[in-house]
Amino acid sequence: MTVLCETPRMTRNGRSPVSNHPNRRTFLAGAAAAGTAVTAGAVIAGTPAASAAARYPLPRGAETLRVLVTGDSGTGDRAQYAVTDAARRLHRAHGFDIALGLGDNIYEAGPNGPDDIQFLTKFEKPNAGLDFPWLMTLGNHDNSSVFPGDGGWLLRGDDEVKYHARSRRWYMPARYYSVALGVADFFIVDLHPLAAYIPPILSPEWEAGGHYMTRQSRWLDQALRTSTAPWKFVCTHHPYANNGPHGPAGTYDGLPAPLGGQAAKDFIERHIAGRAQFLLSGHDHSQQVLENVGGLKGTRQIVSGAAAKSVHSASTKRFRARYENYRDTGFMTLDINPNSVALTAFEVPANGAVRQAFSTTYRR
Repeated sequence: MTVLCETPRMTRNGRSPVSNHPNRRTFLAGAAAAGTAVTAGAVIAGTPAASAAARYPLPRGAETLRVLVTGDSGTGDRAQYAVTDAARRLHRAHGFDIALGLGDNIYEAGPNGPDDIQFLTKFEKPNAGLDFPWLMTLGNHDNSSVFPGDGGWLLRGDDEVKYHARSRRWYMPARYYSVALGVADFFIVDLHPLAAYIPPILSPEWEAGGHYMTRQSRWLDQALRTSTAPWKFVCTHHPYANNGPHGPAGTYDGLPAPLGGQAAKDFIERHIAGRAQFLLSGHDHSQQVLENVGGLKGTRQIVSGAAAKSVHSASTKRFRARYENYRDTGFMTLDINPNSVALTAFEVPANGAVRQAFSTTYRR
């Protein structure tokens, strides 16, 4: 790995068919004790769906890339529109080539089939004018089962894969996949079998040591090993390191094993740490640029999960942060060339104004 140096299912009316439990932590702990496993079935991961005839083309072989980075965006409400309005202004001034959607694409409980109107109201309409490919990652809310965000119905996420064939913007040919764009390679990873609040502990397909994660780990190992791009970005919904209320992998939401994401932590350490320059994640509704994270072997953890919500909490200060914001919605941008990556964080306060809050450049 290149060493870096730094220069400073819902219904058509949008209502969820799952109920919102008043005490998630208590409920989750009870579910784990009972051995709840509501995910089943098999997915041929990595097999592309049919492409939309009019899809915006990927900038393959690019010598420079300008990337919009958003996460946890799919509400369809005013805050999401304020963020996309700000992104549109930047796009008009200096156009983006692609966007990264870091999960929780359809709040609160994911879509109900690939033709669900929520794709229109929570993705297409808010992102009108941002007409370039959006590389999408699955989030826990996209895989909801008993209550929104439990991650317990993994097959629900397949509806978002199927939507790949219906949208010009939405790019998700499989639950996990990679895209080689010349100056950078992007690896979209699905950690949900390892981080679901209702874990699939009785499913040979989905459990932590099951078929799905075995196939994915082999794919990722080979893809990272054979990549010749100057820059490698791994995109997950769940972060490894996090100073926000969801906490880091291994202790997500302060929950006991297997709910705390220890298996996700182990996966990242074995298959991602030290093999890519950046780990981009959402999940926590905040923006964080973390550095020198033990266990990541030089891989930089970036959290961008504030595209429609913010947590309004204080940082735990567990990990060293170059920048963090837990109050405002916002997004990030990446300007990538063969020798450097410039990262910029933008904040969108409640008044709708946009401000550039942080910028740094990583060099090879």
